[in-house]
Amino acid sequence: MLKFKGQKQEQAQKGQGITENDVMKGNQPIYPVERYVTIGENKVLFGDGSHIIYVNGKYRGNDEIGKLMYDFSCTNPDDMIYETLAKKARYFKQDEKGVAAMCKIMEDMRNEAEFNKAKRMAIRMIKAGKMSLEDIADYTELSLDTIKELASQSIQLA
Repeated sequence: MLKFKGQKQEQAQKGQGITENDVMKGNQPIYPVERYVTIGENKVLFGDGSHIIYVNGKYRGNDEIGKLMYDFSCTNPDDMIYETLAKKARYFKQDEKGVAAMCKIMEDMRNEAEFNKAKRMAIRMIKAGKMSLEDIADYTELSLDTIKELASQSIQLA
């Protein structure tokens, strides 16, 4: 089960995602997905509490979901239907403090992705066993303590 830092197990069991396109090709606003077990010719709900809901980002029906998907596609907050969302979009796109906050969020995301990529690369280098931990730290720009922790975890998982 995919779980994010600080997320509770029961939250991880409920997955929601807005897809850019209609991945199920059924022209529906949402697609609830349940897990089933096949027993002979019968299908029984698995009952592990997991739920997945795909939201069709292309859907433009004249209902709440259609209007929301329309708003999500708008580049100009003045074109949005829901004023609460438009107000937030204006803040993050047009207000100096909001733009700064969004830039910080994007920078944090970029840094986290870069850190995670460096860790993945370090793990591969550790498993290859061709370099010292000090060299791996130097090449990946991760701290030696981080490399040692990754090496310890790699040994435990092996």
